[in-house]
Amino acid sequence: MELNVKAIAKSVRMSPRKAKLVIDLIRGKKVGQAIAILNGVESTVKEPISKVLNSAIANAVNNHSLEVDSLYIKEIYANPGSILKRMRPRAKGSGDRILKRTCHVTVVLAVKEN
Repeated sequence: MELNVKAIAKSVRMSPRKAKLVIDLIRGKKVGQAIAILNGVESTVKEPISKVLNSAIANAVNNHSLEVDSLYIKEIYANPGSILKRMRPRAKGSGDRILKRTCHVTVVLAVKEN
């Protein structure tokens, strides 16, 4: 049986569509390689994603006594969360909706079998 370690960040203020672009880069990679990729990405969504990844690594090391070098990202995904609806004034007293999207980021780590 394979041991899975999970970390979830809920209602993160970033669009799930933008988050998925960065998440697709690190899916299936070893943890050290994924952190290196995130450090090289020029995007505002890398900070919350790396926070969740570091939290999952800390869960694996502290709660399950696993080695960091043996971990890889088994699953990582960003599901849409609640949407904050705001109004912007427009001409003739009308208004446009602004949708401020949130997402739930989930990281699942597993031990790489040699």
